[in-house]
Amino acid sequence: MFNIDEELKKLPDSPGVYIMKNKNEEIIYVGKAISLRKRVRQYFQSSNNQAPKVRAMVNHISEFEYIIVDNEVEALVLESNLIKKNRPKYNILLRDDKQYPYIKVTVNEKYPRVMKTRKIIKDKAKYFGPYPSATAVNDTLDILNSIYPIRTCKLNLEKNLGKFRPCLNYYIGRCQAPCLGNVDEREYMGMIDEIVQFLNNKNDKVVDITEERMKNAAKNLDFEKAARYRDQLNSLIVLKEKQKIVTASNQVDQDIIAMARGLEEVCVQVFFVRDGKIVGREHFIIEDAFNEKRKDILSSFIKQFYIGSAYVPKELILEEEIDDLEPISKWLEGKRGTKVNIISPKRGEKLSLIEMVRKNALDMLNQYGDRYIKKQRENIKTLEKIQYLLDLDELPNRIEAYDISNISGVQSVGSMVVFEKGQAKKSDYRRFKIRSLTTPNDYASLEEVLTRRFTRGLEEKELLESNELQEMGFSSFPDLIMMDGGKGQVNIALSVLEKLGINIPVCGLVKDDFHKTRGIIYNNIEYHMEKDSKEFRLIYKIQEEAHRFAISYHRSLRSKNLFKSELDDIKGIGQKRKISLMKHFKSIEKIKNASVDELAAVDSMNRKAAQELYNHFRKYK
Repeated sequence: MFNIDEELKKLPDSPGVYIMKNKNEEIIYVGKAISLRKRVRQYFQSSNNQAPKVRAMVNHISEFEYIIVDNEVEALVLESNLIKKNRPKYNILLRDDKQYPYIKVTVNEKYPRVMKTRKIIKDKAKYFGPYPSATAVNDTLDILNSIYPIRTCKLNLEKNLGKFRPCLNYYIGRCQAPCLGNVDEREYMGMIDEIVQFLNNKNDKVVDITEERMKNAAKNLDFEKAARYRDQLNSLIVLKEKQKIVTASNQVDQDIIAMARGLEEVCVQVFFVRDGKIVGREHFIIEDAFNEKRKDILSSFIKQFYIGSAYVPKELILEEEIDDLEPISKWLEGKRGTKVNIISPKRGEKLSLIEMVRKNALDMLNQYGDRYIKKQRENIKTLEKIQYLLDLDELPNRIEAYDISNISGVQSVGSMVVFEKGQAKKSDYRRFKIRSLTTPNDYASLEEVLTRRFTRGLEEKELLESNELQEMGFSSFPDLIMMDGGKGQVNIALSVLEKLGINIPVCGLVKDDFHKTRGIIYNNIEYHMEKDSKEFRLIYKIQEEAHRFAISYHRSLRSKNLFKSELDDIKGIGQKRKISLMKHFKSIEKIKNASVDELAAVDSMNRKAAQELYNHFRKYK
């Protein structure tokens, strides 16, 4: 039995992180301290001078634990990681929100790739952005891939170079296929350098080529193609042009951070300044039921925002000075590798910038704040109704749903979707390719998926307990599991959980004779819900999302194998003929629709091979 008074006496006078837990052993608060003894004891002293949040939290503390570190900077990093991972109820939480896209050039790889990403990690790749328009990024990547034949695959070319088979992009001239091992690396890196120069705004070659294509298409009266190039050209301009000049003399990279306050929420706005110009912005709505101090909100925001970022600017401009300025500065300097200035201007041009950002934060709060809080409240009420209906001990804040897809009995795959507080949390979605089966078996597939998911989760929990903190994907366990099916699927899940020693409620979604969801089965009892009720709409949405996610994975696997299955396995079609066919017809679809005479006219083809190819495609029509 945990005795708080006795444990308080054992606290060391050392820097570290303390973790508060409730009676269910859930983490409800994480904090850092220069002296664990002094800081933690403060919570359990007289409550007269305590903030409302602290009083509410202390009433729910059943036990606490702590981790000793060497200094305050280490404590800050550990605190930020634990908050990000566990999302404790009484911490100020940065809501997962849509991030602006970046363009990533994987210069950390052999034969680099160029791609879109919304997540920056410390992997030595080059990141450009953030960009305010995802459409402009997508168009730009299409243009770059059409001009530069660089790879888009995820193959590890550090190993087994030359032992891979080229993909479709090689045959249609959109990739040089470095996977074959015969591409001059210096020439390839020359293309990457040109792309990097363009993204750095130091090279207009891409714009010039696109403009020339537009003019040629218009000259040839191909106005549809010309319009497409015109749109691409506009996207390039959006990408290259900065939105607003901050100052002609300022060339320092800056992030400007300010906030606006509502009744129960705040909006934190960040403007990104690169080379003296604003290139993008992001806003975050944060719940503020306990009316936290502005400087505490800003401090929590900075730690959570930059903990997952590989790039830290030279200067942070804040609307208000924060208390833990020194450890945060040291931490950010460690991430950046050079000094980081954190300032709170009181006058001049930088104060004007803060006022501009605060004004935008207020505008965002007026647009989204009330809507966000209202939606959150509706979701909680819906979850409370599900909790009451099923007589659950805890509110099902985190729900995981599973589904299996094996269209036409081919390539079984599983999906796991996650909803937190009634909202889809796509960053936690997971896909599973079934490994143990060669024939369709939904029950066995579900058993494999659940075993892999929760075994991995238990392993990650051990890593967390040993302080080996890294990016985890399975350590957060759900409050409720939903299976796309009835008693059979539920019993499979319960069996897996029992073997692993895990206790989580499991329900199934029961369907009627028309394969439509009619209710929930839990503890062998079927519960019906009105189809226009919010709780029914939520479980139906979760079920459909699990199904959609499984189907989309299944289709992506099939599309990856399309080229191989359609040409490589046809009698009489070898590597040489495949290359000739692709060079001649440019696409699989045109090969499918070709006559025997058209196929036989291709170099290296003969009449017999053409007939085999023709017959193969007609079998599936």
